[in-house]
Order: sequence, then structure tokens, then C-alpha cells
Amino acid sequence: MRTIDWVNGTIRIIDQTRLPAELVTVDITDLDELVGHIRSLAVRGAMALGVAGALGMALAAQQARPPGELDQALDQAADRLIRARPTAVNLSWGVEQLRRARAAGADRDGLLAAALAVRDADIATNRALSERGAQLLSGTSRLLTHCNAGALAGVEIGSALGVIGFLHDQNPLEMVYVPETRPLLQGSRLTAWELGQHGIPHRVLVDSAAAGLLLAGGVQAVVVGADRIAANGDVANKVGTLAHALAAKHAGVPFVVAAPESTIDLATGSGAGIDIELRDQDEVLTLAGRRVAAPASTAWNPAFDVTPAELITAIVTERRVIRGRADAG
Repeated sequence: MRTIDWVNGTIRIIDQTRLPAELVTVDITDLDELVGHIRSLAVRGAMALGVAGALGMALAAQQARPPGELDQALDQAADRLIRARPTAVNLSWGVEQLRRARAAGADRDGLLAAALAVRDADIATNRALSERGAQLLSGTSRLLTHCNAGALAGVEIGSALGVIGFLHDQNPLEMVYVPETRPLLQGSRLTAWELGQHGIPHRVLVDSAAAGLLLAGGVQAVVVGADRIAANGDVANKVGTLAHALAAKHAGVPFVVAAPESTIDLATGSGAGIDIELRDQDEVLTLAGRRVAAPASTAWNPAFDVTPAELITAIVTERRVIRGRADAG
């Protein structure tokens, strides 16, 4: 089952907010629905968001009435999609692919074909980078990953979890450690679910336990995805990634980022220029709909943090391995 796809004139997604309790698909028929599902994280993950951006533009094109309003409909759709999750560069990248297709003369059918090409390219891209990452980390049997960069973050194959899957196929892994990824628990809900589906041994731990595990020698490599990579090699990923990178540096453990070339944003010089999404504070102050913080408390809830290039051993894409500045020991 694909995380996101075009089916009978609609965008079909797996609703990731319902996992792991139930596997539910949703057919999206208009842009308002898609933007809402992006913001709620029903569809999430850098690569899947790129496809969502492209398919969202195609959906807007299909629904433009009359056909002469196509350009206006695309401009409005592009603005709304990009603002839905500003940190994830793949979302705006997917939108831009459709803008370019339109500038080259594509009509509605041509725009849909361009969006489907983005979908298909995601599958091939993630397979290529996963194989390359597995080759880089060959022989590693105990890994740690953060958040979810698996098939749920792409169309069929993930990035960081794709690397882990290919490693496991080469030689069964001893253990994959999965920080829960507060506050929305993408690690314990999604990554652990995916690892279980593939029969890969894994343990869930609280985010704050990872540093101690790394320093105790329990992990041989950390592999994560990315939502944006700046020109200097700084990486924005799910909040908590930076803490793992700092601990890995201190422990002398390789810290590898697996992400498609589309995640590299050469227009952003460094991590300081990345717009970090701030989410609703209730995600921190409540748990399962029940307030757990003191009544007068407020919260700071960034969705991402930035890991400096100095802490990164390598960035693996579908085309290359970019050696980072970290001395992995």
C-alpha cells in the first residue's frame, strides 16, 4: 500500500494519525482537505510532502473552473500548500515541479502527468539512496534512528528506514533503537510499527535516554532523515535530532543523514536561515486529549531543530555520499 497516491481522480493517503491502532486510507477530493491533512500530520515526511505538493497542484488544476482560470488556481494552490508546513523544503519543491511544467506549456492532463512523474521518481530515488546508505554502513548491526523516515514518509520506500531495511536484508540486524519522538510520538507510533511489519528487532526508548545509550556503546551508527539541508550542510530534522548528533559526536559514533537531492536547499546558506515551524502548544501540554501540564503553564513547541554540519559524518542521497565535517573517530 502506498502512503500517498492518485486514485480515480483523488489523492489517497494513509492517515498516519490513526496508526498504529488502525490502518485507514482517506480519499482527498479538494485542496482544503489536503492542506488540513498536511497540517494535522495525517500525511507527513519530507518525501511524501514533496509528492503531496505535486499532487495538490494537479488536483487544483483538475478542479479549476473555467479552464481559463488555471493559472490563478495554481497560484492560489501553491501559496496555500507551501504555507501548510514551511520548514519542509520538499513540499515547496513538489509545488515548483508543477509550476515549471505549467511554464513549459502543460495543460491539466500534462500537469497530472508531471505530478505522477514526481510520485514515481520518489520510489526510484529512495531505493537508490537506501541502497547507497546500506553500502556505506555495511556491517553495522545496532542502529538508532529518530522520528519516522520510513515508507510512511515517502510513497513506498523511506530514506533512513530504507537504509535500515536494506541493511537488514543484507544481514539481519541485532537491534534498532527508536526514540519515541515527543510530542506526537512518530517514533513509537510509526517507525516501530514499520519495523514490526518488516520483522526487524527494535526497542522504543524515551528521547532523553538515547544519549546515555550512545555513550554506553549500545549503538554503532545513527541514521536519520532530513526536512531541509542548507548549502553549508546544516540539516533541519525532527526536533530531538540535534541531541542525538551531539551525543554521537561525543561517543565517536557515525551520524548519517539519508535524504534525496531535492531536500538540499542551495538558496539557504546555513541552518540559521531555515524557518522552523512552531506547532500548537497543546501538543506538549496535553496527552491523549488530557492536560498533563500545570494549569498556568505554556509551552514552546518547535517541530524541528538544526544539526550543524560539524556534527554530521555523511549525507547520503540517491546520487552521492557527501562527506560531512564530523570526525567519527
